[in-house]
Amino acid sequence: MKSARATALTVSLAMILTACGGGDGSNAAPAAGGGNSPVTTGCAVSDQIAFADDVLNEWYLFPDLLDNTVDPASFSDVQSFLDARVAPARAQSRDVGFTFATSIAEENELIASGSSAGFGIRLVYDTVNNRVFGSEAFENGNGFQAGFDRGSELLAIGTSSSNLQLVSNLMASGGPAAVIDALGPSDPGVQRVLRFTTPTGTVVETAVIKTEFSLDPISDRYGALILDDGGKRVGYLNLRTFIVSDAADQLRDAFELFGREGVTELIFDFRYNGGGLVSVAETLGDLLGQGRVGQVFSETVLRPSKSSENSTEFFETEANALQPTKIAVISTRSTASASELVTNSMIPYLANDSIALIGSDTSGKPVGQFGFDLAACDLRVRAVTFQTVNADGNGDYFTGLASEIPNSCRATDDIFRPFGDPAEASISRALDFLAGRTCTPITGAPGQQGVQSARGLEALQPDRPSVAQYEMPGLF
Repeated sequence: MKSARATALTVSLAMILTACGGGDGSNAAPAAGGGNSPVTTGCAVSDQIAFADDVLNEWYLFPDLLDNTVDPASFSDVQSFLDARVAPARAQSRDVGFTFATSIAEENELIASGSSAGFGIRLVYDTVNNRVFGSEAFENGNGFQAGFDRGSELLAIGTSSSNLQLVSNLMASGGPAAVIDALGPSDPGVQRVLRFTTPTGTVVETAVIKTEFSLDPISDRYGALILDDGGKRVGYLNLRTFIVSDAADQLRDAFELFGREGVTELIFDFRYNGGGLVSVAETLGDLLGQGRVGQVFSETVLRPSKSSENSTEFFETEANALQPTKIAVISTRSTASASELVTNSMIPYLANDSIALIGSDTSGKPVGQFGFDLAACDLRVRAVTFQTVNADGNGDYFTGLASEIPNSCRATDDIFRPFGDPAEASISRALDFLAGRTCTPITGAPGQQGVQSARGLEALQPDRPSVAQYEMPGLF
């Protein structure tokens, strides 16, 4: 899909940019700056903050929701300054951690190859019983190689076997933050001794080293499957993230499978998908666009002063495209950004009884960021700069998609069953919807469907997540 964002403007602050959020994206965005932009002469904190301030003043989507009383000189890091400046927008749920500072090199590496450092596992914590579980494991990470997988319980953490700390004690004394601290930084070579149960109940105690590993967007184990529901064949897609550029080709392969098997009903498992590249979201849209080429997929809207950069994305031809008759989207509060963009963009094209949200409500992120680079300092400021709406002009789901989508079915996240298992609670409920069987809608106040299961499982997430953790909540 073509977008006005694909051409960068040449201005006084030259920046390499990518569109992120509301969908996150690989499309080049207009560069920040202009005739009145300050000249950045170095990498002192004051220089970086001045750069960030200029970005917000020129490009921030909600200029009336910036705190202009903030004194840049009172901050010692860029992120704290950004948090203070966008606090009014955060208070209105317009920018809940969506504007942030990150590393150019780390984000580019993540986008290009899926490269990240860690154990290669995703963790959730039980808010009721002070327990920590594995929600997912990446096949090429050391955690999975040690036996840790979805359904494992993390029991103890130490730098050696002699100083293991029980997770229950860490949670009781310091909550999730204490567990995060005990796991150590996400740097290659960091080693921890972990005691955990495997999904079959075996207790393992072993040293696991954090290494660089690649985030595979669609697992070879369960990423694209054909499920049998009483003789009816359903396509199941578990897309972990949109952030890795190779996800587009993997999506094409998955839809080739679906087309070959003749399925017309699909389950999208986005339960931990925090977003990623706009370009990948648009590829998925195209793969759902058989018979819709040339029609509107989504519209991108910037602040009034940047309205010349508004754009419309249309369905384009994809060789493996389908025209699904029904779609069930599995979601949790970790489902955000590009995941929500695709779901929202399909609502106008499916009958009211043909699309549903399954699980709990989504994060609520109909906005996206451009990346503004201060290359000499390895600083990328991801600032909320645009909002996406669907073909009907709808895109105000700041508290989650459940109130916008025609149907929803409440379901738990059954971490003790593998992805792709028709008996897993959310997948089972998705199959119920597709078959016309009754379900209980997602209910409650908008934006309050934060628990991921009846146990109260939430993603274990640092206050200052890494680039990979931002896109994939709970990653360690």
